[in-house]
Amino acid sequence: MPEPTGNAAFDAARAGGVIDTFLSFPDVREAKAKVYDYIRKASLDKETQTMEMPAGYMFKDIPTYDEIDDPLELVLAEMERFGITRFLTNITEKELAKRALTDHPDKFWGILNVDPNTGMEALRQIDRAIETWGTQLKAVHTWGTALLPQVPLDDKKMYPIYAKCVEAGLPIVVYAGVPGPRLPMMAQHPMQLDEVCWFFPELKIVTRHGAEPWTELMVKLLLKWPNLYYSTSAFAPKHYPQDIIDFANTRGADKIIFAGYWAAGLTLDRIHAELPQVPFRDHVWEKFLHGNAEAVFGGAPHPYPTD
Repeated sequence: MPEPTGNAAFDAARAGGVIDTFLSFPDVREAKAKVYDYIRKASLDKETQTMEMPAGYMFKDIPTYDEIDDPLELVLAEMERFGITRFLTNITEKELAKRALTDHPDKFWGILNVDPNTGMEALRQIDRAIETWGTQLKAVHTWGTALLPQVPLDDKKMYPIYAKCVEAGLPIVVYAGVPGPRLPMMAQHPMQLDEVCWFFPELKIVTRHGAEPWTELMVKLLLKWPNLYYSTSAFAPKHYPQDIIDFANTRGADKIIFAGYWAAGLTLDRIHAELPQVPFRDHVWEKFLHGNAEAVFGGAPHPYPTD
């Protein structure tokens, strides 16, 4: 177990286990860089074509590895080192994630990426994943901003995906705020979530990547809609938006979910060195580090609503 940090409430919550709802498996430089080819394809920016990580200009000390014997074994060792009891990871055509779920079902949850531009095939993909993984599949994921063409959060092509998630009892993970890669941003303006939450009140929606600069709007939406949640991916803890911290400390303790950004843009060393310094009130830590993730993802597939 990690050493005490001096933040008693944080340490007590961490002792109950940390659920990190963002894992991009580490890999050697060349292989990791190829993961982002789809973003380079969607970008017109020349510098983006040369960056190993297309949002690399935003981050210091991006995790890089010149040699890895087994990425899964590295992840398991890091989980032990930092008190991480479970990771949420993408199973879409990723053999490492599939092996993780198969060999270590107690340590990993699966998330399925789908492309709404494929129409009915996206829905069939969800059905196949449910058939394959059963209760190990915990969510569906779409990043419409990086697709060709882009698919905004409230686009008509998203509605069948949302409906299928309600039918299957699965949360959906989407993105809000200005994207790091140099892509048009309007596809993930948080304002679009208002109508989606209204039309799909049974659907649990979890946002990633900060919602900046619209964090005040995001707080209003989180307060308004019971089915909307916020995760902290892509932000070093010392840069968590103040609006989000204030909301968690007051009326939003049940709505904010921990997500790191390893091994995409942040090291676990940095994330976990900074976490105890976040000025959350004592009662927030248990919910933030694992309770809220368990409530949103842990029970999925949730029973299909019948009322």
